[in-house]
Amino acid sequence: MQLTRNWQRALATGLLALLLSACGSLPKVPVGSGAKDAGQVALPAAGSGRGGYYKDDGPADNTPDNLIATPDAVPKVEPIALSTSRPYAVLGTTYTPITDGKAYTQRGLGTWYGKKFHGQKTASGERYDMFKMTAAHPTLPIPSYARVTNLANGKQIIVRINDRGPFHSTRIIDLSYTAALKLGYLSNGSGTLEVERLLPDEIARINSGKASKNKVVAQEKIEPEIRQVAAAVVPVAAAAPNAAVVAIPLPPDGSSVVSRIAAIPDTPVAEKIVSSGTGNATASLASGVYLQFGAFSQIANAEAARDRLLPVWVSAHPPLEVIGSGALYRVTSGPFASRQEAEVVARQTGASSGLKPVIVLR
Repeated sequence: MQLTRNWQRALATGLLALLLSACGSLPKVPVGSGAKDAGQVALPAAGSGRGGYYKDDGPADNTPDNLIATPDAVPKVEPIALSTSRPYAVLGTTYTPITDGKAYTQRGLGTWYGKKFHGQKTASGERYDMFKMTAAHPTLPIPSYARVTNLANGKQIIVRINDRGPFHSTRIIDLSYTAALKLGYLSNGSGTLEVERLLPDEIARINSGKASKNKVVAQEKIEPEIRQVAAAVVPVAAAAPNAAVVAIPLPPDGSSVVSRIAAIPDTPVAEKIVSSGTGNATASLASGVYLQFGAFSQIANAEAARDRLLPVWVSAHPPLEVIGSGALYRVTSGPFASRQEAEVVARQTGASSGLKPVIVLR
């Protein structure tokens, strides 16, 4: 019996070490030189003894070109895997995976993992691919999707959560090599990040926006033709306003130019002002640089947060407003004339309110 317990203890210790090695590295790497292109950052090689990698982890021997152009993960609603939804313990800490549909936002230190685990199984059963847009998180559902923002530079990406870790109290997420590259902290080894879970309503909005954008791109291909037709028609109409309608040859697909012009959709308004400091509002949200002071699942909580900020808010700044976006309500201010102006207001507000607003580009 004692032998059996010792064997079980040894097995548990071995499994724990494997878990920690899979998602617990903290590579802190100085910026190198001689990178091939924007998709390759020159870092000390894995196993070189330099770079602070965990054992032989680090960059790949051969990195694909132009990784910086890798598309974000395309979010979709997927059933949560039961096998990765049960509470588990690592190093004396119990983690309870999220299984509900509530909003989740977290800020803290993010790291990345690479070559040592490339091709190994993740918690989801999939093979880890350091060149894809994935991430490991201790409690977010598997699979699920998250928007990750580098708070130092404002860069944002979307990743698929398919692995567990990191199991360190100072870190909140481990990104793939490529995800860290796109966020701009690959050479530093870590960065201060915000992780926001994408809920079904938000996923639907994102995919709807992408579909509309694809239509716009397709329509942009006919703009030279539209301009050419307009240049020919306007002089004729000006010279002979009472003349008969000029016949214009149909495009190859059989549609008329007029119908194709009308078919060019406007950019969909995904977010609207639902409440302002001076009363309710339904105005559309303009594009530009904004400050975001939090995201809430209940509009009452968002309005309460905005009301707490009003006493310290300078009237010359853009108004504080509650923005409805999918299942979330965000407290925002903007648009600002520039990112620099938004940064100044963020510092002033943070000093007087104790909050840490995030700069968002819409």
